[in-house]
Amino acid sequence: MDLTYIRERLELREASLSPFATRVVESKGRANPEEPHPYRTEFQRDRDRVIHTNSFRRLKHKSQVFLAPKGDHYTTRLTHTIEVQQVARTIARSLNLNEDLVEATSLAHDLGHTPFGHVGEKVLDELLEGGFHHSRHSVRIVERLERDGRGLNLTHEVIEGIRRHSKPQGNFLGREAVEGMSLEAQIVRISDAIAYLAHDINDAIRSGQITVDDLPQRAIDLLGRRHSQRANALITDVVVTSTTSLADAEAGGDEPIISMSEELGEVTTLLRDFMFERVYLPLSDSQQGKSAMRITQALFEHYVSHPNEITPEFRESDEEIERIAADMVCGMTDEFAFRSAETIQPGISAGAFEGRL
Repeated sequence: MDLTYIRERLELREASLSPFATRVVESKGRANPEEPHPYRTEFQRDRDRVIHTNSFRRLKHKSQVFLAPKGDHYTTRLTHTIEVQQVARTIARSLNLNEDLVEATSLAHDLGHTPFGHVGEKVLDELLEGGFHHSRHSVRIVERLERDGRGLNLTHEVIEGIRRHSKPQGNFLGREAVEGMSLEAQIVRISDAIAYLAHDINDAIRSGQITVDDLPQRAIDLLGRRHSQRANALITDVVVTSTTSLADAEAGGDEPIISMSEELGEVTTLLRDFMFERVYLPLSDSQQGKSAMRITQALFEHYVSHPNEITPEFRESDEEIERIAADMVCGMTDEFAFRSAETIQPGISAGAFEGRL
């Protein structure tokens, strides 16, 4: 039975999207062209390919902020990814933009994270010539490492959204920061910030690192005291501000942008700076943070010196051994990383991850 009419119907639905939406029929396509699927669009196929990767599955055992937490309710890199997807789809649907593109990009945006979150990333960035960044490594995973070195052959639009989702500390809003990005990629970028701010604050309160009353008073006044209030206020502001931008663009104004109001943009920057000062940087300097750095460095140096111990999944490459060793380390979950490090250097995690071995 010919089911291509289903895909054609799905593609026709996109005609009703905003004139500024990215339509799958206008996609720049894949590096290696493929026959269309009978009942899924290309962006839907990308979503499904990401979900079925080993890299995606490993996110459930990778740190978000708190390193190898024993509590059941702390955010992991996987639950963070799901929250980004949920926020991004809500915004995309509200603005009549392409949900399928947003979903595929959201699910893939953090595939390249190291074990131990940004602590592990910092170590590899210092050790590797040319540096290391999880967004670039996410692209490397989908282009080269998954499927036995063949990559996922994702569409250009999804790959670009992955590549550009990261944000510097401080103010990350403004036209110059998103120049050349599709609106869907911009949605993923801002949804990532909303999701991690909301749940990282929640986790920091749960851990006792901070209390609600430690948050900047202006943030409490504008966003509320509860997790749900903070998330809802930020998402609503993005929808309202971006709706205005889209309407202005349709009336002949500037190109539309996904953004926040000036007031909530300032509060978001204030909260991010607060979290860096009170949570992220102190965790890097904690006993666990320093142990995670030692583990990451020991693993990297070990695999550089013992390339025969790198699994074939990563070893079969013509690149320099340092990059291959980084691929190996980055592919580890938190627990696998410190178990592997213990076999190389017994006692390396002593005291820092009590009860985890």
